[in-house]
Amino acid sequence: MFGRNQIEDVRWLCSLSETELDMLIWMKRMVLHRAEIIGHKSLAQEFDLRTLRSLSLTMMKHLMDHLRDLRVHPSYAEAMRGLGGSNLSRSHVNSDFSSMSPEELWAYICPEKKKRIAEMLAEDKAPRQKRKNTDGESSEQT
Repeated sequence: MFGRNQIEDVRWLCSLSETELDMLIWMKRMVLHRAEIIGHKSLAQEFDLRTLRSLSLTMMKHLMDHLRDLRVHPSYAEAMRGLGGSNLSRSHVNSDFSSMSPEELWAYICPEKKKRIAEMLAEDKAPRQKRKNTDGESSEQT
């Protein structure tokens, strides 16, 4: 269902905010670009979600350590608190997603599928419709 990715990694991916996803996409593009530059495109193909998750965790830890060492301006403390709350810097999954089943995750990832399921359920529970009999009288039908 999720390719080679483990469900725990998919749960983590779903817990990311738009900004965090943008950063993750940027990191993936950077890896693809670097692999192309050094002539090892196949290396980038092995770069799966688990590896990307580990890289983001390492990068965020490095960034927080670097900011902690700077301590130049009080606003850095605020920035560090924000970074510490980022799902990119956490190894555990947000509680909203930790108990989701694969089917729930799939519906979350593919809202079109979720929409189609809702439409199918709506068709099964359609309101009573009036239909004309062949003799011209109307009757209710379920």
